[in-house]
Amino acid sequence: MSVATIEGLSPETTDLTSPVERVGRTGGESLGSVLVPERSGYRFKNKVLGAPLHNEQLQHERLGKPTALAVFASDNLSSCAYATEEILRVLLPAIGLAAFRLVTPITFALLVVLGFLILSYRQTIKAYPSAGGAYIVTRDNFGILPAQVAGVALLTDYILTVAVSVAAGSDALASAFPALEPYKLPIALFFVALLAYGNLRGVKESGKLFAAPTYFFVLNMGVLLSIGAYRWIFTSLPRYNVNPTVMKGIVPVHSDLKSFAVLAGASVWIALKAFGSGGAAVTGVEAISNGVPAFKEPAWKNARDTLVIMGTLLGVMFLGLSLLAAKVHAPPFKTGSPTVISQVGEAVYGNSAFGHVLYLCLQAGTMLILVLAANTSFADFPRLASFHAGDNFMPRQFMVRGHRLVFSNGIIFLAGAGMVTLLGTGGKVSRLIPLYAIGVFTSFTLSQAGMAKHHITHKEPQWKTGLFINATGAVLSALVLAIVAAVKFTEGAWVIMLLIPIMVFGLMRLNRAYEHEDAELKEEAAKLAVVPSVREHHVLVLVDGLDVAAARAIQFGRALRPVDLRAVHFDLDPWKSHLLSEEWRKLGFDRVPLDIVECTDRRLARGVVDVVIDALSDGRTELSVVIPRREYSAFWHRLLHDRSSRAIETALHDLPHCSVTVVPYRLGTGTTIDERVAREIGAAMTATPRDAVSTSAAGLSTLAPRQHVSVVGRVRSMRIQPFGGNPSLECVLADATGLVTLVFTGRREIAGIRVGTRLAAQGTIAVRHAKPTLINPSYSFDGPVEELVAPHH
Repeated sequence: MSVATIEGLSPETTDLTSPVERVGRTGGESLGSVLVPERSGYRFKNKVLGAPLHNEQLQHERLGKPTALAVFASDNLSSCAYATEEILRVLLPAIGLAAFRLVTPITFALLVVLGFLILSYRQTIKAYPSAGGAYIVTRDNFGILPAQVAGVALLTDYILTVAVSVAAGSDALASAFPALEPYKLPIALFFVALLAYGNLRGVKESGKLFAAPTYFFVLNMGVLLSIGAYRWIFTSLPRYNVNPTVMKGIVPVHSDLKSFAVLAGASVWIALKAFGSGGAAVTGVEAISNGVPAFKEPAWKNARDTLVIMGTLLGVMFLGLSLLAAKVHAPPFKTGSPTVISQVGEAVYGNSAFGHVLYLCLQAGTMLILVLAANTSFADFPRLASFHAGDNFMPRQFMVRGHRLVFSNGIIFLAGAGMVTLLGTGGKVSRLIPLYAIGVFTSFTLSQAGMAKHHITHKEPQWKTGLFINATGAVLSALVLAIVAAVKFTEGAWVIMLLIPIMVFGLMRLNRAYEHEDAELKEEAAKLAVVPSVREHHVLVLVDGLDVAAARAIQFGRALRPVDLRAVHFDLDPWKSHLLSEEWRKLGFDRVPLDIVECTDRRLARGVVDVVIDALSDGRTELSVVIPRREYSAFWHRLLHDRSSRAIETALHDLPHCSVTVVPYRLGTGTTIDERVAREIGAAMTATPRDAVSTSAAGLSTLAPRQHVSVVGRVRSMRIQPFGGNPSLECVLADATGLVTLVFTGRREIAGIRVGTRLAAQGTIAVRHAKPTLINPSYSFDGPVEELVAPHH
């Protein structure tokens, strides 16, 4: 049993096809807007997000190394703004001022990890130049289940990247303007909403847009480190008095403020906790490996060079900031602001007017790159979710491109999850970091282990060197993961450690459900497609009364040209049945038989099933049940009427050789369908064609038989079918004025021609099935031909 919904024409129209044909002649692309009136929600979406983009506008500009660095490195480079602070947040309460001596060795240890990750991902980029994300690498080398672990880890990482980045960005803003301190959480939520809105509008990765904040931050860090180094060597740098009674609001400080002997007694556990907190500094390394196709050719080489530049910049900035923070004794504050980088800026630049300007520039650059880092997740999360959905491991709605050619469902989900995470943690970076690091290093470990297996399996040139690098990267990532999981378990890491297996289990169950659905739908499909149909087609039209909705349903039933067409009314009210019989004869519907069927128990759905079973009992009938349905514009109108048609659909859905078609009639539109058709036709006639046509000023609507023409348009649809007993490829070429059919006999496909391709064709017009047709025309591509690339899933 199948269920379809048909938006037909009004019952007063005797020619079912004439309005549609008129629309096709005046503007083929207006057809949808005539037959389906736009809802208020869609009109609102148009105003907020802009007009919908067409598929041919889905193009990506290749990026050079300077622009690509700005686009892909913001997440990685921005982490130095809070990594040093998170190390000190662990050390100060445990070992007091000795923390400022230990922060630099821990920074060096993290830079060693960063160095091996950079070398490891260089190998990944070369081996997977189309896309080298953890999900793809793990799936190719370890299979589906480990890939889901890597994918879920990355998805949670992207959610937490949004939360961490905007929270740190609001801290940077509040550091410069302390009056904003109470409003940091609303500001962070506003940043998420703003990023979601921008991405839903389809804002492309503009080089200037991304380069400005990234390079502004790098420039400010360069100025900060240069002036700081100069003052350290040639003059002097001030030092904060790290005393809770002097600096109100700082994190607790170990009571031994004057003796550095505590350093010798610092336990390995404390050092590991600080190391785990600072691990956020190496996040974002995988971003470039995910975006290799966006680079200019040779893409893999440019991506590897950019990766090294990114790692070098991060290493210099992270180490420099840790050294300056240790020198000036900049302590973290409980509330998160002023930040350590803000205090370092104040100490280095001093109190002069020029120094204050430099300080404000530093804070502005820090805030901008942190918010920009959150935007990286809005680019990567929806794409990764679409990969999962393509493999049947996430709801397939994540594969759908929305109004502006972006994965809207993924963007909305990410924004909602990010906001919930911010609300759950109060927008505090220190509470988000333990959650953040687990997902990051899980994906790092699986990705590098996958690359190690790749080297062993494929044994490409210099594979032993690659194996050593990737195996070392995998071991280091696994070590960091174990450290973070152990030392941060009670501080929130347990949430992600519990969430990842739960999510993987859920995705596996979802995949199993999808696979079962696909198997059921495909089972015997090939055989059923060629099985001879039953000999007779009958149509039953269910009518409750003689109204416009019922008339349209009968009109549609006639168009099916069945062997037998009859209307069926169930006698729930004898007086109503009598009136219907009288009206049926008066209004000329006596050509369509009306069956009035008894329904003593008033179970309408059960009565319909009995009638259908009786009609199918001969074993030779294919039955279509047509149900008129009234649709109401206002929600409260729907509450005033029963929805018995839904129950009938459900009751019939298991019956073989029975199809249900719903013919809706929308009430409350204020205009008839004929009026809407006429209005749309008038608009189409005065509209400027979007695609120029070289035939004449009037376009495809002027084509006449035996006319030799040159036409230009976009391939609107394609059909592969026998033509005169031979295979043929049939394309419908459209512009804003009409349609023409191109038939290529003896060919099943033509390289480069697919739906959406712009073609210029020349030939002589013939008429086939009452449509203008060019048979075996000469053709050329009107515009660049995009290579059809199979999706990674």
